[in-house]
Amino acid sequence: MSQLVQFGNELRRPMADYLRDGVYELRIRQLGVNYRILYGFVGRNVVLVSHGLTKEKVVPPMEFELAIRRLEKFRENPVKHTSHEEL
Repeated sequence: MSQLVQFGNELRRPMADYLRDGVYELRIRQLGVNYRILYGFVGRNVVLVSHGLTKEKVVPPMEFELAIRRLEKFRENPVKHTSHEEL
């Protein structure tokens, strides 16, 4: 994740890849399992994480469509989909 912070939308294979329609995947392999975090960019400095999944060969179409819908919802109404809670 720190490389995504450092390189932003310039981060590419093998760590990340642009899929399509504004959706990227961050690739993580842990204990032999391939994890993918689907995300997009809002402006130049904000990464909007949609969700994560385990992956074999390709991102399933339903997971990809979910990421697209979530990114579109945020872009349509950022205030409604933004939390200001302290962690």
